[in-house]
Formats: sequence, C-alpha cells, structure tokens
Amino acid sequence: MKHNRSFLLTLSLLLGLALPVWAAEPTPPSSADTPIAAKLSAKEKADVDRIEAYLNDLKTVGAHFLQVSDAGNLRHGAISIQRPGKMRVVYDDPDKDFIVADGSRLNIWDDEMGQQTSLDLDEGMASFILRDNIKLSGDVMVTRFVRYPAKIEVSLVSVKDPHEGELTLIFEDKPLKLRQWRILDAQGHTTGVNLENAREGIDFPENTFVFVSPKLGKNKDSNAP
Repeated sequence: MKHNRSFLLTLSLLLGLALPVWAAEPTPPSSADTPIAAKLSAKEKADVDRIEAYLNDLKTVGAHFLQVSDAGNLRHGAISIQRPGKMRVVYDDPDKDFIVADGSRLNIWDDEMGQQTSLDLDEGMASFILRDNIKLSGDVMVTRFVRYPAKIEVSLVSVKDPHEGELTLIFEDKPLKLRQWRILDAQGHTTGVNLENAREGIDFPENTFVFVSPKLGKNKDSNAP
C-alpha cells in the first residue's frame, strides 16, 4: 500500500484530487489559516469573466507536460482533455502509470502495484477543469488574482473544504491561453504542471477516454498457445 499511497499523492498533486482518508494525513488547520476570498477590482472581475468564457470554449486540448515538485522531482508525459468529463494522462517511459477520466469515473492505473483505483469524477479540484459549466464562483472561491504584463494567475479553493488544496491556473494573455497550473496540497507541498506544445480544438481517437486494464492484455498473453 505504501507505493500506492505515494502514486496517488503524486496524481493528487497533478490534478488536485480529493483522495480517500488513508492517502493523506493533513495537519488540522487553525482558523487563522482559513482562506478568504480575494477582493477583485472591476478590471479583475472583467478578466475573470474572460477566463470563464475562454475555459468554457475550450472543449478539447492535448499537450505534453512537465510536472515539477517542490522537491525538484521531474516527470514528463502527455495529457488529453475533452470537456466535459474526459481526460487521459500518460507518463513517459519507463513509467507505465496512467489515468483515464471516462465522463463519470477517474480510473488510475498503478503499474508497479498492478492495480486500478477508481474515484468519483466530482471529487476534489480535479473536476474543475473538466466540468461542463466552468465558473470561478459558487462552489469555488478566488483567493488570489495577479496580473503580470503578459500573464494572469488565478488561485482557487473549494468553498466546501478550502483546506483540501489550492489550484492556481496560469494563463498567457493576448491571446488568453492556459499554460500552467499549480497545486498546493493540504500538507503544504506544491507541484507545478507546465503544458508544452498545447493544441486546442483537436479530435481524439474514439478510444482515447476508455480505460482498459493492462491486466487484460497480460491475461490474454498468458492464455496464448
């Protein structure tokens, strides 16, 4: 179970997942640590509206990614997103781990353990980028908004459980493009994901978002004459 916990925590950092209680043991937060909503100017509210419109228009995107932990660990892979509800994440060799969101469940394959874990798609901040109607309000709260000359950063937490983690979306501006995100987890660890060679509005093969357990292939091989 030790490796499975480590792998799920890695995925939680990549995607902002809410994991079963055995997967994380956060220190109980004090009331002083409770996130508060950012006070946005009229211009910043207009930018939030632009971001919402952009994300809702972003139906499909495919990209390579670089995942960087605050300990300096690097992992490369590819991510495919088809909103609403579908995503595939595959790590580069020699890693054989992958995840598939099929529209209702998030299916995680841990190759070293040789097992699958499935989570409800609406658990944690992972569902935010996959939901049908994306809003930076309601069940999420903007805690920080920073505008740079050619970049915008927006940080979000869950209103229901603001201590489960903070998701920061980083956009290139003019034109607006999603380029990075960061996850600050309940233990205070940060992992960044940089999208590389991102392509929007692409068509994926029909089976991209179908989870097929590698065990099926292994069983077939073992039964071969």
